[in-house]
Amino acid sequence: QVQFVESGGGLVQPGGSLRLSCAFSGVLFRIYDMGWYRQAPGKQRELVSSINSDSSTNYADSVKGRFTISRDNAKKALYLQMNSLKPEDTAVYYCNFVRGTVTYWGQGTQVTVSS
Repeated sequence: QVQFVESGGGLVQPGGSLRLSCAFSGVLFRIYDMGWYRQAPGKQRELVSSINSDSSTNYADSVKGRFTISRDNAKKALYLQMNSLKPEDTAVYYCNFVRGTVTYWGQGTQVTVSS
């Protein structure tokens, strides 16, 4: 069955960096578009970035120039490099993909940006 595990969250000071990872199994990873979402307390879940099977990328305006999404098809892994972090980036981050009519979500990893 499909399984994926997120890692890399934590507490970081403003201006710092984190790298989130999502490791997949049980899925033909290379053919699917993948995404990172986040949800802050009291707010709706929002798309942060996505990467297609051809490695074309898309970013929310709020993270452009600071975050970089990437994928390693051989390792079946999805990454989100986050630089110049701001307090407003604080949220639970989720990796995501859609297969047919089913949307898959990771368990989430907490990112807290605070001094």
